Amino acid sequence: MPGRPDESEWRGTNRAVWDERVPAHAASSEYDLDDIVAGRDRLRPWEPAELGPIDGLDLVHLQCHIGTDTVALARRGATVTGVDFSAPALAVAADLADRCGLEIEWICSDVYEAGAAVGGRTFDVVYTGIGALCWLPDLEPWARVVAGLLRPGGRLYLTEVHPMADALAEDGHCIGEDAIGTEFTLYDVQGSYAAPDAMFTNTTSWNRLHPVSDVLSAVIDAGLRIELFHEFDVTPAPTPWLERDDDRLYRFREGMWRFPLTYSLRARLPGPGA
Repeated sequence: MPGRPDESEWRGTNRAVWDERVPAHAASSEYDLDDIVAGRDRLRPWEPAELGPIDGLDLVHLQCHIGTDTVALARRGATVTGVDFSAPALAVAADLADRCGLEIEWICSDVYEAGAAVGGRTFDVVYTGIGALCWLPDLEPWARVVAGLLRPGGRLYLTEVHPMADALAEDGHCIGEDAIGTEFTLYDVQGSYAAPDAMFTNTTSWNRLHPVSDVLSAVIDAGLRIELFHEFDVTPAPTPWLERDDDRLYRFREGMWRFPLTYSLRARLPGPGA
């Protein structure tokens, strides 16, 4: 693809961005780690029922960042492994798990190399959450990694920001970027979603807005069978043109046209099992 950097360049650039943002995220009210320790559940309201029972299952959380969703999954009784390419993020995640009294395995690895990083183990559930896929240049190899991590009968579950919300991110009315036929693009943005006023040294990162059709096709082509796909008009992602409710989700203001802000997907690797 024209203009795409080599793998070491985009990984290094994106890792530097995430490494630098870890302290600001860990201290932010958006993540509120003390509240997590006190028992707050970071999963979105629709996730527990869609994900299904996980008590006693082996689960791997890809691109887990500082572990807030990972903790929520472990509290539901799963044996959980968190994978992320940022060592500083995993240090915060490990401390959070300790404070919550949970045993979670943390592995530092790029998501494309997760299969080797976990030593070839397989899992009942692969989970990935909000804001993960946009950091990946291609979904086909990601979906193959997911399939390789699953036991027969195991399931993938993901919740993601809808590409419509990303394309309209400036004001909720006008399209500000392509939402189909996209490329891996270098962006220069100060601050972050969890610490908008923070000033960082590393401000450039490689992102790609993946159409939902690309997600579905990658999952199907990797041999998984889609069981569930839903779209929602709420989002946990801080969005200035939406209103935040007491449940920490952002919703449309009265009088706005509504469109999907997030979506969820569950798919299963054929075979007996979880």
